[in-house]
Amino acid sequence: MNDRLRKQWSDPLLTALTVLLVIMLFVAAPLQASGIIFFQAFELVFALVLVAGAFVMSGSRTAVFAMVVSLAMATIGAVFRIRSPSGLDINLFAGAWLVMGVTMGWVVSGAVFAPGRITYHRIMGAVLLYLTIAVTFVPIFAFVGSMLPNAFSGLPMQDTPALASNLIYFSFVTLTTTGYGDVFPLHPIARSLCNLEAIIGQLYPATLLARLVTLEMAHRG
Repeated sequence: MNDRLRKQWSDPLLTALTVLLVIMLFVAAPLQASGIIFFQAFELVFALVLVAGAFVMSGSRTAVFAMVVSLAMATIGAVFRIRSPSGLDINLFAGAWLVMGVTMGWVVSGAVFAPGRITYHRIMGAVLLYLTIAVTFVPIFAFVGSMLPNAFSGLPMQDTPALASNLIYFSFVTLTTTGYGDVFPLHPIARSLCNLEAIIGQLYPATLLARLVTLEMAHRG
């Protein structure tokens, strides 16, 4: 893609992807968990937008290939879920989310911290990166929960429409250190991962995000 077009659309895409991810995490996922299957289609649309967004922001074929792989894994997982729900589809979906999260983290961080003026769109991109951290921990918790029985209390690893919403809830509760106490880790590995996510969740807004906001306000002034 032409560098001029990439520079023109890269920053606005950060805001657009942030809005889409917020809708997917906090609207589509809970409604899907409530049994409204229609919102599964939104996940597919979001995945396709991510593929296009990753290419526009980075111009990297590697990023696009990784996104396509994650989309293929999610599609295969959906087929297996329809035919016979099992732990295999959980791992396939988890693998897809992990590839997507890592790739998006790489692409978004490159766009947010690229040389140039810190704009409102880049601030939104920093928020997107924060949300992506939580999204990346969702499949990690899924892998741990599926491989280590009773790794979590209050978080059954059964292939139901509510599983993704429950994992998202737990990941954000951990990232923001809210800690309602309804779901908590029992296995040492699960506890270690929760500690890591909580540390990242505390340091990121207080350092990187705050610094970007300060720079944006300085440029505006």
